[in-house]
Amino acid sequence: MKTQNYNPSPWEQTFAQIITDLKDTIQNQLSEAKIVDVHTELEVDNPSVRFNLEDSDGDPHEIVVRVIERID
Repeated sequence: MKTQNYNPSPWEQTFAQIITDLKDTIQNQLSEAKIVDVHTELEVDNPSVRFNLEDSDGDPHEIVVRVIERID
């Protein structure tokens, strides 16, 4: 059966949630900065996970992971 809905697709939502759930694992690998907040948008086309970081100097940084499923 062909996927009918890609906006967002269930796979996009699942992958974005998995990335969110990996916050502690990512933090353990990220020695130069601390994750201070994670914001997940699952219900939009191309769900995203936004990581707000703070480096050792106290400067804020933002990393955005956008999940995109390409159509068959």
